[in-house]
Order: sequence, then C-alpha cells, then structure tokens
Amino acid sequence: MAEMALSPELETCIRECTNCHRVCLHMATGHCLQKGGAHAASEHIRTMLVCAEICRTAAYVMITGATPHRQICAACSEICKLCAQSCRGLNDMEMCIEACDRCSTSCDAVTAI
Repeated sequence: MAEMALSPELETCIRECTNCHRVCLHMATGHCLQKGGAHAASEHIRTMLVCAEICRTAAYVMITGATPHRQICAACSEICKLCAQSCRGLNDMEMCIEACDRCSTSCDAVTAI
C-alpha cells in the first residue's frame, strides 16, 4: 500500500497542532488547576480543554487526508486565538500562548492552500 505524501505545510501544521494539544491539556490539568484562582476559572479551563481537543482533531483529520481539513483548521485557528487571549491575562502562561500562536499561524497557512 502506497503511503500518502503530505505537503510541508500540512506536516508543520500537524506538528504544531499536536504540540498545542499537549501543551494546553498539560497546562489546564496541571499548572492552572494547581495555581488556582483565575487560572482555574471554569471558562478559562473550558477554553483550554476545547483548544486541546480541536488541535487533536485537526491533526487527526490532516493525518487521515480527509477533505474537510481546511474547515477544521480554520476553526482550530480561531479557538487557538481565543485560548491565547484567555492565557494572556494570566501569569506563567507563556508556553500555552506560544503554542496557540504557532498553531493558529500554521492552521491559517493550511487553510490558504
């Protein structure tokens, strides 16, 4: 069976989505819950968990070669922007902000091709 070749943009986006999934999930369930206060606010935690899940889904869709990857990546980009915005208001969230910004940029590039 021949293996499907992915474009460099898709490979980068899969990598950024996978990383963002890992970072958001780790930060939400570890750092934010341990920090408490505004870090553990329900809306912030929900945003981070939704971001992690859409990133996982976007990577999955791109890996499978499914045709709706542009729509999924567009949604992923928007949710990553929301997550980064939520994290910008809190201390010690740079890792999540950077992962979300990189993922959003990568998803935007994929939706343009």
